[in-house]
Amino acid sequence: MKVTKEMTENKKHSNCPLPHDHGEENMEELLSHIPEASVIQSVSAAMKQLGDPSRLRIFWLLCHAEECVINIAAAVGMTSPAVSHHLKLLKSAGLITSRREGKEMYYKAADTELVNSLHHIIEKVGEITCPF
Repeated sequence: MKVTKEMTENKKHSNCPLPHDHGEENMEELLSHIPEASVIQSVSAAMKQLGDPSRLRIFWLLCHAEECVINIAAAVGMTSPAVSHHLKLLKSAGLITSRREGKEMYYKAADTELVNSLHHIIEKVGEITCPF
């Protein structure tokens, strides 16, 4: 059987036969739960932002503290403009939030289940002990 575009798009596949039958009795149930393309795109965007080592370090730091750009730059050994660039990308991915206090902007990890899970994964994979 030829795999068609319709078969590969992220739609509910409960009636869609697979090209090869390997005897997976739960495959129909699994296929009915394949995430929509928009969900996968959101996850991919978040993971892409953490694929950069500098952003990963900044994100990890902000999982533990709320900081201003100058302090983040000093902590990770980067310039303030470079840190600001990374913060913009992390914020656009929904991984961090910001607040203004006077002239100063403060950043911290977003309080979401996704961010908490990513923080946990970073520490597990990196064998990092959470300081708090």
